Amino acid sequence: MEATFTHNFKSTSPYQLGWVLLGIFTVILFRGILSPLFRIPGPWYTNWTGLVYKYETIKGRGPDYVHTLHKRYGPVVRVAPGSVDFADAEAVRQIHTVKADYVKTDFYNNLPPDKISLFTTTDRETHRRHRKLLSQPMSENGLKSMMPQIEEKVSLAIERMRDEMKTRGAVDVFKWWMFMATDVIGQLSFGDSFHMLETGKKNKYIEDLEGAGFSGTVTTQFPILYQLVSIIPLPAVRAAKAINSRLSAYANQSLERYRAQVKSSAEVKPMLFTRLMEGFTDGESISQLEIVNNAELYIVAGSDTTATTLTYLTWSLCRHPEIKSRLLKELESLPDDFTDNHLKDLPFLNKCITETLRRYPVVPAGLPRYVPSGGAVIKGYWLPGGSVVTTQNWSLHRDPKIFPDPDRFNPSRWDKPTKGMKDVFMPFGGGSRICIGMHLAFIEIRLGIARFFREFPQSKVSTLEDMNDKEMKQLLFFISGPKSHRCLIEAR
Repeated sequence: MEATFTHNFKSTSPYQLGWVLLGIFTVILFRGILSPLFRIPGPWYTNWTGLVYKYETIKGRGPDYVHTLHKRYGPVVRVAPGSVDFADAEAVRQIHTVKADYVKTDFYNNLPPDKISLFTTTDRETHRRHRKLLSQPMSENGLKSMMPQIEEKVSLAIERMRDEMKTRGAVDVFKWWMFMATDVIGQLSFGDSFHMLETGKKNKYIEDLEGAGFSGTVTTQFPILYQLVSIIPLPAVRAAKAINSRLSAYANQSLERYRAQVKSSAEVKPMLFTRLMEGFTDGESISQLEIVNNAELYIVAGSDTTATTLTYLTWSLCRHPEIKSRLLKELESLPDDFTDNHLKDLPFLNKCITETLRRYPVVPAGLPRYVPSGGAVIKGYWLPGGSVVTTQNWSLHRDPKIFPDPDRFNPSRWDKPTKGMKDVFMPFGGGSRICIGMHLAFIEIRLGIARFFREFPQSKVSTLEDMNDKEMKQLLFFISGPKSHRCLIEAR
C-alpha cells in the first residue's frame, strides 16, 4: 500500500499538483469571504488567520496591538477569523451582563490546562457552587476578622523597606509589595504565610509568580504545543509547563500545612479556605482536586496582581510630586493608629488607586466570551452563535472620548466620573464573573500606600543601579507587570 501511494505521488504531474493547490487556496479564500464576520473592520489577514495576534501576544504586546487596530478601524475590530474586540461602553454592557448570556470560552480551559477553578470554569453550575463556598470569606464583612493579620504583614513590609532603604540607598518596592501580597494571601488562605517578608530574598516561588502571566499567555495561545511539549520541546512552552507544575506543588504544600494545623490544634482561626476544606458546606460539595486548583488560583491571583498595582501607584506618585503632595496632605489627617476603616473614605487616596487601575490595568487583554447560540447584534454587526467577543481594558481605559489625555496619570479625572467612565472601567472584570478578591486587594492597596507615604514622605524615583522609566514599561501578558520586575524608590 505504501509503495502504491509513493508511486501515485511520483506520477502526479506538476500540472495536477497545481490544480490541487489552487483548489485548496480557493476553499480557504471563499471560507474567509463568505464568513458572517467578513464585513467587520480589521486587517485583511484577520479574515483567514489569528497568528499575528498570537505572535504579538506571546511577545507581551497583544493588547497594544489590538489597541492600534482600534485607532485605525474604530471601536469594532476583527482580530482573528472568529474573534472580534469591542472598545465601546454599549458593547461592554451587552456582553458582561449579570445574566451571563455570553459564557466563557474554551480559552479558560488552558489557564492553566485542565485545572478547573472559580475563575477558569466555563460551567455555570460549577461557578455558582465554587462562588458560594468562596465568596463569603472574601466579602468586606468576612475580611473584618482577618484585618489584624493583614495589618501585621503591611507593617512588616514597611519595616523591611526601611531596612533596605538604609543599607541600599533605595528600596525595590516591587519586590517588597510582592512579598507582602503573597504572605497575606498565604496567611489568610492557609493559616500560615510563605514567610517571604522574613527571608527578604526572591526564590523560585517568587520567580514562578512573576512568570505566571507569561505562562498563562503561552498555554492559552498555543494549547496544542503545550500538550505536545514532550514531543516538541520548545523552550518557552517547556518553561510554562514547569511553572504550572511547581505552582500546583505550592498549592498542595500549603493545603497540607493547613491540614496539619487543624489536626494539631483544637482551635484554628477560620481562613479563606476553611469552608472548602470542610468538604461539604451549605449543601455544596467540592472535590479535593477542585480545592487544590482553587488554592493555586488564590496563590497567583492574590499575589502578582496586587503587587503590580501597588508598584505602579507608588511609582506614579513619586513621579508626580504635586499629586503626591496632595495625597500627603490628606494622609496627615489620619491618627497614628489608623486602620483601613479610616482609609475607605479618603477621597483622594481612592481616586489615586482608581486611576492606577485605569492607567496600568493588571489584566489588560480581553477576557473572551462566546456569542449566544442564536447569534447577536452588537454595535450594528450580526455575529453568529459561537463567535468569540472580547472587551479589553487596555483600550476601554484609553478611549480619549471618555478619558481625555488618556496616557496621563490624573487622579482628579475621578472627581466627577461620567457615566461613560463608570461603564468601561472594569479592572476586576464585570457581570456575574467579577473578581471575588476585589475587597482584599483594595484593603492591601489602601493600607500599603498610606503607610508607605506616611513613612517615606520624601520618596522619589531612584536612578541607582541604572534604574529608569523604561524598566517600568508594562509587559502585556495575561497578567501584566513591569518589564524589569523591579522598581527602585529612594527617600533621603
